[in-house]
Amino acid sequence: MPQRNGGVSGWRTDKPQLVLGPVLDYFTSALLAYGVAAALFKRERSGVGQYLSLSLLRSALTIQAGRFVWAESEGREVPRDSGAGGLTGIHPTKTGALYISVHSNHFFAALCELIGRPELARDPRCATMRSRAAHAAELVPELRAALALRSALEWEEIFGERVPCAAVRSIEDMFDHPQVLAEDLVATLDHPVVGRYRTMTKPIKFSDTPGPTQSSSPTFGQHSDEILARHGYSTAEIAALREHGVVR
Repeated sequence: MPQRNGGVSGWRTDKPQLVLGPVLDYFTSALLAYGVAAALFKRERSGVGQYLSLSLLRSALTIQAGRFVWAESEGREVPRDSGAGGLTGIHPTKTGALYISVHSNHFFAALCELIGRPELARDPRCATMRSRAAHAAELVPELRAALALRSALEWEEIFGERVPCAAVRSIEDMFDHPQVLAEDLVATLDHPVVGRYRTMTKPIKFSDTPGPTQSSSPTFGQHSDEILARHGYSTAEIAALREHGVVR
C-alpha cells in the first residue's frame, strides 16, 4: 500500500502508485454543481425549490458503482478488474511503466501487430475478451516480454492512436507534457516567500468570461489594508489596528 504523509500521496518508489489526492472532494463538488443546476432548472419549470443531499460516502459509492454491483451467488474472492484479465492495466517496460487498455478485439489486434506478435490476435485463446481473460496467466507474460524491449515513452509513440495507452508519469513530468502545454494548463507565478513556481491554471476555460488573471497565493496579512478599507475603515483606523496587533 502506498504510504501517506499529510498531503503527500505516497513516497517515491520504483513502482507506479495511485493518485491519492482528494478525488472524492472534487467529485462531490462536481455532483453538487450538477445537482444545483438540475434543481434550478426544475424550479424554473415548477416554481418549487428542493433540498439536495450529498456526502463523501455517497460520492465514493457513486464513483465505484461498478464494483458495488454484487450478485448474491458471487463470492467475495471474485476478482473485480477491468474484465480483461490483467491485459488492460499498468505494465512494466524496458524503462518506466505503461498503461494499456485493450477491451475490444480491434485494439487487441492492433496491440499484437505493433508489439510484433500478430499471430496472437489469431490465437483461439484470444478470440474474445472473455477468452483472453481466461488465459491471462499465459498471455500477460507474453505481452510483458514484448514490452520489455522498449521504454514506456517509445511504446506510447508507437501505439499512437491505435492502442489506448499512456506512459506512467510523475506529476513533475506533466508540467512539460505536450498536451498540457497545448491546453495552456500551466501557469508560472512569482511568490514573495516561495519564489518562482509552476501550478495549474483553471479547470474550465470560458470564452466570454475568463475571470481574473491568476496570481500567487497571498502571504499572511498581505491584503489587510485593502479588505479593511473596503469595509469602511480609514487609513488612521487601520494603522491603529496594526499598531495594537489586531491585524497584520
